[in-house]
Amino acid sequence: MILERVELLTANLSETKSFYKDVLELELVEDREDTFIVQAGATQIRFEATREYDRPFYHFALNIPENQFREAKSWIQSRASLIQEEGDDEVFFTSWNAHSVYCEDPSGNIVEFIARHNLPNAISRPFHSREIQGVSEIGVVVHEVIPFVRTLNGIGLPNWKEDSEGLTPVGVEHGLLIVVRKGRTWFFSNQKPAEYYPLRVTIQGIGRMTFVEDSTFVIEQAP
Repeated sequence: MILERVELLTANLSETKSFYKDVLELELVEDREDTFIVQAGATQIRFEATREYDRPFYHFALNIPENQFREAKSWIQSRASLIQEEGDDEVFFTSWNAHSVYCEDPSGNIVEFIARHNLPNAISRPFHSREIQGVSEIGVVVHEVIPFVRTLNGIGLPNWKEDSEGLTPVGVEHGLLIVVRKGRTWFFSNQKPAEYYPLRVTIQGIGRMTFVEDSTFVIEQAP
């Protein structure tokens, strides 16, 4: 499952654009007065200015080459402060066979860089932002996780791990919807509880999905 585009709101458009363009050195592919788009591997990330929400934020993860976690961590750490949890600034997920580090962008988004060791994506070149392979996770905040997951299963999106009332990943390692219960604390987030903010995700072969606050979604565009 490939996440072709994620569309997020921001209350800090200018500084957020500078972070992704100048700090993380992602390609700026569209720049307008109230929106911008950067290219992160296979995924376009679109930010739109909002005045409706005070400080909207999201959690998303970027895949990095599975053999370059240490090099990537050093590269990221030279540009942004890593979030720490219980004194650690990285984590190894045993059941996911993956290493991750996290930072916070100027909008307050929790940005994860994850090396998934099950994926055959090792490289021999030095790490740079062009080695980011795409958004592989986007958090979808709902009131009840399992019923929402069943609706996703109903359109052909499989669970990646077993059901959990707090957090259930749906999809595959190249692209996951992290369905999380509203109010649950995001991991490596400086203790931020998950909150709903408007979100659109374009999934290859599915279409453009709009997730709405009553824990439903609308597919706006057929594949």
